[in-house]
Amino acid sequence: MVAEARTNEAVGDRSVLALNRGSSSLKFGLFTLSPEAAALSRGTVTISDGRTAFEQVIARVSAAVEKHPLAAVAHRLVHGGPDLRTPRTVDDALLVALRQLVHLAPNHLPDEIALIEDVRRARPDLPQIVCFDTAFHADLPEIARRLPIPAEYAAEGVQRYGFHGLSYTFLLDELSRRGSASPSERAILAHLGNGSSLAAVRRGRSIDTTMGFTPMGGVVMGTRPGDLDPGVVTHMARTHGLNPDQVEKELSRRSGLAGLSAGTSDMRDLLAREGSDEDCRLAVAIYCYEIKKRIGAYAAALAGLDVLAFSGGIGERAPVVRSRICSGLEFLGIELEAAANAENAAVISTSQSRVAVHVISTDEEVVMARAAHDLLS
Repeated sequence: MVAEARTNEAVGDRSVLALNRGSSSLKFGLFTLSPEAAALSRGTVTISDGRTAFEQVIARVSAAVEKHPLAAVAHRLVHGGPDLRTPRTVDDALLVALRQLVHLAPNHLPDEIALIEDVRRARPDLPQIVCFDTAFHADLPEIARRLPIPAEYAAEGVQRYGFHGLSYTFLLDELSRRGSASPSERAILAHLGNGSSLAAVRRGRSIDTTMGFTPMGGVVMGTRPGDLDPGVVTHMARTHGLNPDQVEKELSRRSGLAGLSAGTSDMRDLLAREGSDEDCRLAVAIYCYEIKKRIGAYAAALAGLDVLAFSGGIGERAPVVRSRICSGLEFLGIELEAAANAENAAVISTSQSRVAVHVISTDEEVVMARAAHDLLS
């Protein structure tokens, strides 16, 4: 018992660095290597190249690392394919497996793998942990997972994967901490940001989610269209002579809110301009309408609704968007308290609302830190 206590104490004195790689920035969080994963340092650095960014992060956390020596680095990976369903420790075999998945997420995985390799070169002695955004949805029922395409494509791994899994993991943990996520509850989780998705969750299990084979599907997003008639894609290719890579660029960078508004994907700008710019007004209206429809659909899939949680940059900080989404959903038992919603309060539903509506500041980095603790201890 004494030896075990000393081991646990030693683990708690160490730290884990969580890295969340974006296209142009690297979010980081340094946490104690402990079950609660207390934050020691947080921030964001601009990426010129992965190794330089990692060195910048190490410089930013150096003071904290002197007191809490670094035990591991944890990474968020957007895709684990059909087989990688739990956090894993990085080794040569795992890197080979990740490279074989690049075709499933060509806009994300190459940079994420490069960062792992950069950390390995800089600190070859340091264990690295990877956490997969797709893992939360790994047990989707077949009725939601299978896509209506010929079987040979399904055999190649073309299916609904779903994303934002680390965020959804945190939201469920936070709802449980707040006493609003018992195993019997039916919840809709809405991660609304530049990338937006919703998940229908029953008894802690994802039963459906808006994003599908790629993060481009689902509801309208900042620069992504969400679900489209496939004929739109073939029409774009034929009429403009676009190859697959060019079509993907159009759909991933120039569509969504940016396409609707003829330029901006920032919800703050859209709301500020909607009174004088019809394109901006329509972009906001379509965004709210798409999400409202999915909440109704998922309430049907869940056979009712107990909890609705908003998160992500828009979900956490845009009261008018939340209000417009929920307006008209009173028949589901959703009633917002206007003052609480305006203040971005933790709970924004009225005391009479049959559905508890929460606003939660998500924390993907702490989920990675907790996963690292579980693997290393």
